Amino acid sequence: MAKAPYLDVGHPMRRVFIGKVVVHIGVGESGERLARAAKVLEELTGQKPTFRKAKRTIKEFGIKRGENIACMVTLRGEKAYEFLKKALAAVDYKIKESSIDERGNFAFGIKEHIHIPGARYDPAIGIFGMDVIVALERPGYRVARRRRRRSSIGKNHYVTKEEAIQFIEKVLGAKVV
Repeated sequence: MAKAPYLDVGHPMRRVFIGKVVVHIGVGESGERLARAAKVLEELTGQKPTFRKAKRTIKEFGIKRGENIACMVTLRGEKAYEFLKKALAAVDYKIKESSIDERGNFAFGIKEHIHIPGARYDPAIGIFGMDVIVALERPGYRVARRRRRRSSIGKNHYVTKEEAIQFIEKVLGAKVV
């Protein structure tokens, strides 16, 4: 399996790559509709989704605290890159500059999952929209997540917004508007 591409900026510890891609479908209710959304996510990503619970009760929407209302999948490595290429095709390879944060992460929404190449419409399942969140990293980010001797990442080692824009345009081939 080949490694996912990265943005080379000189020193090997300064290169930028995709840390993870999170695909999220918020349904707002539990039951059959949420199960269908989970099935769509599994077909698109090839991974079993996890369910997210409501944080508080909202009587107007009929949501109870602790009820499953959304599902999500986290993709890493080559799988993340392959899915991201398909997801960017669904939004015509355009990302708003306002959807990129100061730490180099970006997100975009897909209105209908059938816009993704390779996805087919099934009347029994229906159509779902989804959010795609991408976290960009550098080598060395592991120190913030590891169990033993955890440490913080230095301010100058974070991915900047400008580097994220450069990554999106050069590596992913998308346009930042």
